Amino acid sequence: MHPLADTYGRRFPYLRLSVIPACNFRCTYCLPHGYRADPNAAGPLSLDEIARLLRGFTRLGMRKLRITGGEPSLRRDLTDILRTAASVPGVERLAMTTNGSLLTKRLDAWADAGLNAINVSVDTLDATAFAALTGHDRLSDILEGVDRAVERGLTVKLNAVLLRGVNDDQLPAWLDYLRTHRVGVRFIELMQTGDNLDYFRRHHVRAELLEQRLRDAGWTALPRAADAGPAREYLHPDYAGRVGIIAPYSKDFCAGCNRLRVTATGDLRLCLFGEFGIPLRALLQRDEQIDDLVRAIGGQIGRKEKGHFLHEGRTGITPHLASTGG
Repeated sequence: MHPLADTYGRRFPYLRLSVIPACNFRCTYCLPHGYRADPNAAGPLSLDEIARLLRGFTRLGMRKLRITGGEPSLRRDLTDILRTAASVPGVERLAMTTNGSLLTKRLDAWADAGLNAINVSVDTLDATAFAALTGHDRLSDILEGVDRAVERGLTVKLNAVLLRGVNDDQLPAWLDYLRTHRVGVRFIELMQTGDNLDYFRRHHVRAELLEQRLRDAGWTALPRAADAGPAREYLHPDYAGRVGIIAPYSKDFCAGCNRLRVTATGDLRLCLFGEFGIPLRALLQRDEQIDDLVRAIGGQIGRKEKGHFLHEGRTGITPHLASTGG
């Protein structure tokens, strides 16, 4: 195993792999008009290509994998993907991010295949607001699936994008929920992408403001694990659940970066908001190419920037978060 390290001393044990760009929700901050396929785009990686990709990354020290989309449950072979990923030597933690629309139907199969952690997008606990945000009146069914995931023993987190004037006043409702639900709720600061500038200007609110409210209420910050995501997690003795804050506009946010991304068509992205993708698909066609794949990935890591350029309004080649799995 040869752990990847960039020129700033950061290591990358965490890979986020998109398996499909499509999504069946119409979230106002991501795909307000629904997913529109590019007729000229290549199809997503096959199961065999995914297996080779993961074998290459584990040789470079990857031990945590998160499956993303779009919406990954739209892949009919998702259970096979999870089973294959879980069987790759070196993958110690297999997670997935989903909108939860198929949780109640497919969770048992996913868990049996090896999934042990799941993040579900739930921006609000208000059913009317949820339907307005996503285009789907599915909140109660999704929360039922969340409860089932907890019962199955999965690590469960709910993702809520903070939106000024939409859900930024709902912390009391979330805290009531966390008193009795052993899940994490991660509040994510809205990020500017290539096609949401007007929306961003209307609804962006700094996550650090919410973080201060938590500290004032007695929540305590936890140490960050080496393979953890970007959230700063908080714990309170009176609550069963935890709170995470993802504040990409905060000082030194990128200093703890530990993850790389691969798009559904096999492009390596060194940063969610990077200016380029590095095509890997040609190196995923035969088992004998794994050595070449490892060399290619290792040879590109030096191009990773010290930080993103969101403060300058530069969003790279990311048109919306569904395009690279967020």
